[in-house]
Amino acid sequence: MLHVEGGWPDGLDCTDPEQTARFRKRVEKEEEYVNAVKTMANTVEHCLKQNNAIDIYEEYFCNSTVEHSTEPPSARNLTVFKDPQKIKRTATRISWNPDGGKKLAVAYSTLQFQQAPEGMSPNSYIWDLNNPNFPETTLVPPSPLVSLEYSTRDPNILMGGSYNGLLVFWDLRNGSAPSKMTSIEKSHKDPVYEMSWIQSKHHECMSTSTDGQVLWWDTRKMSEPTDAYTLDTSNKPDTVMGIQGGTSLGYDVAAGPLKFLVGTEQGYILSCDKKSKNPNDRIQGVFAGHHGPIYSLQRHPAYAAKFFLSVGDWTCKVWMQDIRTPIMSTKYEMCYLTDGCWSPTRPGVFFTTKMNGVFDVWDFLYKQNEPTLSIPVGETGLHCMRIEKDQGKLVAFGSMDGSTTLYEISDALCVAQANEKQTIIQMFDRETNRERQLAAIEKEKKVKLKKLEMEAKQAADGGEAADSRESDAKIMELEKEFFDMLGIPQGGSKQEGNSEGPGPEEDKAEE
Repeated sequence: MLHVEGGWPDGLDCTDPEQTARFRKRVEKEEEYVNAVKTMANTVEHCLKQNNAIDIYEEYFCNSTVEHSTEPPSARNLTVFKDPQKIKRTATRISWNPDGGKKLAVAYSTLQFQQAPEGMSPNSYIWDLNNPNFPETTLVPPSPLVSLEYSTRDPNILMGGSYNGLLVFWDLRNGSAPSKMTSIEKSHKDPVYEMSWIQSKHHECMSTSTDGQVLWWDTRKMSEPTDAYTLDTSNKPDTVMGIQGGTSLGYDVAAGPLKFLVGTEQGYILSCDKKSKNPNDRIQGVFAGHHGPIYSLQRHPAYAAKFFLSVGDWTCKVWMQDIRTPIMSTKYEMCYLTDGCWSPTRPGVFFTTKMNGVFDVWDFLYKQNEPTLSIPVGETGLHCMRIEKDQGKLVAFGSMDGSTTLYEISDALCVAQANEKQTIIQMFDRETNRERQLAAIEKEKKVKLKKLEMEAKQAADGGEAADSRESDAKIMELEKEFFDMLGIPQGGSKQEGNSEGPGPEEDKAEE
């Protein structure tokens, strides 16, 4: 028996679960639906009895998981999308179309401060996977785009963050010209390095920049941000005082519609909560993550509320939300890491890109000390990457020379293994408990060290008091000897006794 979903009435958005749920609920109450189900019940019962008697699907579903022994991990190059402009620009951001991943939007810019060559085009492009020779749509922003994101619900909506701090909104049904944009005085003062759509409301998004701000925008009214927050960590202990410049965002509605992560230019990860009424309390936690700017932050697709991934300097780290130290880290590479993300289909796999043009696949299910697969994508360095979320097979890489390379990874890297999710969560839990125990031991050491320091200080103070008492006793003894030599009783005065010498009149009489 084959069931295919379809036949939705006109005017109903089948991608919206709320509308489809209401429609199903209304149809299920109709008498025709009940009669149809009763009619089909006998046929379904017959098929179930037949399947129980003879397992006709045993040949196809006896081993639904892919084993590494049968197919080694691999990836093959599908195509390359080259920037049509003559002046070389960097592919700064890639965004997959949410409608099946048939298209991808690429933002192009030069991130070297005040070194953009004259005549450089600000245009960015949307590419069709079936036509890599020419872009399907040209996006014409007022300034080169640094970040670009498709709407999570509408494949015709895009939002881009530009080099001069503006946010630009496109509705592709109205052409390639921007539909709306923010005002320069209300926008960021530095390039918009990352933005993210807020999934609770499909018309809202947030953005961050190295000017130290996180701004929230409503696409229906973009004249000014709906909310603004400065990344000031002055009131947080054990951090660099001052405002932190934002370079990356980590948002997932599964962790909470108002919770998000910010990676800073100084290497810190800020765990924030927008619902806090006091702006000073919006930063819930500070993670001392890396030695330099954090280029990528992403919560785990399966465990978004607990674990997240950070990429910066020469390494990639896995964090647990409640612990201030990473639970797992990759080895330090010989060159900078530029981007990274989790696999949307395999809980134990994540990907990283490096400045030397190499793409690494890490599979923690099998080994944690080195990547499972390393592929040199190009001679120039890789700047960004993005994986298609539906199947998890297509990965696009943006290079420093403006080319975007599309790879397809093998099933061994995108089809979940048997009990993989349970195994990975057990591994993360073990590492979490280990870090907690190490933190407890370190805390106990600090308490003991502080106690020893206090005892040493008390002993030193007691020794000084004893020395002082001994010194006072010796002074009193010397004073007694001195007064005895003079014949003066200790504690006596010159007016008492005959110790007073002759007065002036007696001296004259003697003369």
